Amino acid sequence: MSNVVILVGSMRRDGNTDLLARKFAEGAAEHNSVEIISVADYKVASCIGCNTCFTREGNACFNHDMDAVYEKLRCADVLVIASPIYFYGISAELKAIIDRLHTPMRNTFAIRKLALMLVGAAELPNLFDPILMQYQMVLDFFHLQDAGTVLVRGVKEKGDIIGRPEMDEAYRLGLTIA
Repeated sequence: MSNVVILVGSMRRDGNTDLLARKFAEGAAEHNSVEIISVADYKVASCIGCNTCFTREGNACFNHDMDAVYEKLRCADVLVIASPIYFYGISAELKAIIDRLHTPMRNTFAIRKLALMLVGAAELPNLFDPILMQYQMVLDFFHLQDAGTVLVRGVKEKGDIIGRPEMDEAYRLGLTIA
């Protein structure tokens, strides 16, 4: 049994990214403890590169909403990143949280597997390429195991993802987490 944390990078509650993450969580919850963290529930400003987290006691960021996120990540074995695509990148809100992992505190996390779920409105064949490259670099740098990806194109309006085969794919991916 693993502790799975899903970081949902959409501010749109009950939107396509949120629905996909919940479907994954449904499958993962069959054999794991699962928690969804939505960026919509936290106020996290962009990292300003002050590096005070390197000298501050506990390596905490001065951004207080990050304390709760750090605590959840500290307990995670598996981290799942779920984001809508905005201009060929993850959401700014999710990027702010990820950038706040610049702290040496990340070296205390037990995360060993990483998964990625992306939702985009466009149908472009290379829509996800920039993020997939960054994802691979993170896997390599932190020596994480790739738990899998679910990539969804052509969903824009709230609920467009319902009934799509990628929903079943997300559920099946969740089932594989152990």
